[in-house]
Amino acid sequence: MERPIGKKPYSCEICGKSFVEKGNLKKHMGIHTGERPFSCEICETSFRLKSDLIIHNRTHTGEKPFTCLTCCKSFSLKGNLIQHIRSHTGEKPYSCEICGKSFTQKSSLKKHMRIHTGEKPFSCDLCNKSFSEKGNLSKHMGIHTGDKPFSCEVCSASFTMKSDLMNHKRTHTGEKPYSCDLCETSFSVRGNLIGHIRSHTGDKPYSCEVCGTSFAHKPHLKRHMRTHTGEKPYSCKICGKSFADRCTLTQHIRIHTGEKPYNCQLCRTSFSYKLVLIKHMQKIHNQALEGLAGERLLQHTT
Repeated sequence: MERPIGKKPYSCEICGKSFVEKGNLKKHMGIHTGERPFSCEICETSFRLKSDLIIHNRTHTGEKPFTCLTCCKSFSLKGNLIQHIRSHTGEKPYSCEICGKSFTQKSSLKKHMRIHTGEKPFSCDLCNKSFSEKGNLSKHMGIHTGDKPFSCEVCSASFTMKSDLMNHKRTHTGEKPYSCDLCETSFSVRGNLIGHIRSHTGDKPYSCEVCGTSFAHKPHLKRHMRTHTGEKPYSCKICGKSFADRCTLTQHIRIHTGEKPYNCQLCRTSFSYKLVLIKHMQKIHNQALEGLAGERLLQHTT
């Protein structure tokens, strides 16, 4: 006898969730009972579902049964293959209902939505600081633990995240694997490419909740917010004076050190600030400072 479409006759007595198949209810019950009857023979990790054990076993065997017919790249999970195929087709089935931006992965849309909602679900147990992404929390934890398990074989610099080490290695190799499709400028870090693309599109996804000003880069919004909050997190260790951004602190420190890193290429006079050098070039040498020629005249000594 066929079951009526939409009918779910099997209900969980604990939470009331209903299922079409009795077997699905049985699987669901493991959430409440904590039962994990399927164990890995190699590492003894246990799972609620046999399918999860099968997937886990591939971490030991290296099996990748799902292959892309376009480029022959293989994957251990069918879901990863489906996501990969979208890199060929350009399909982006997950769209933001607020700004219309589309994504190839549902998880990417979920992370993107936090830009609009301000949600920060990942909290540090030590200082209660919250983050929108789990990876950012992991990086933050290194501040408390001091743990930097990923070391560069060239210069021995250490990092809290493997991804940071990979980015750092490119400072040695010069590799820039991320290229802009519009102007062919290349970058060593994917995040820098994403930020650069916004210079073409004009996209400014980070908005101030106080005054509505929008920014292309999250750090720019963070710096802008200090004009509203009055926060000055950067302090001079010599005189104690505080500043809203690191750049202004760097300039201030030159008052104490006497450092003058900006040199006039015509008369070799040095200045503490780039703006003062520009004024010098215009007034003394009558230079317009336009284009690449002007940039060369504003050469920095560091």
